[in-house]
Amino acid sequence: MNREGAVAAGVALAWGMAAAVGAYALVRTVQFFIYPDPNPATLVWSAHAGFFWRSWTCAYAGAIAAFIAYVPTRRHLATSVRALGPAVAVVSVLLALQTAVFP
Repeated sequence: MNREGAVAAGVALAWGMAAAVGAYALVRTVQFFIYPDPNPATLVWSAHAGFFWRSWTCAYAGAIAAFIAYVPTRRHLATSVRALGPAVAVVSVLLALQTAVFP
């Protein structure tokens, strides 16, 4: 792999991470309304840890997004890098809103 391919892979990985964080915020918001979690103070034991399932599912989706993002990033590296900053800002706002409004 040459230098440009390695840089494109790194940028695609950053896109995948941003997609995973955004997906987590969206999945958690949807689950807040559709499948509310029980109160942890009253719960004695549960075989299902929702946070870990959501995290692994969104990490998997982020990995798929990174593979998909590699092709356009390889062709248009400068555009992909320029768009990554606003995308990270949007994902940060999504996660902050999800954390504050729909814990």
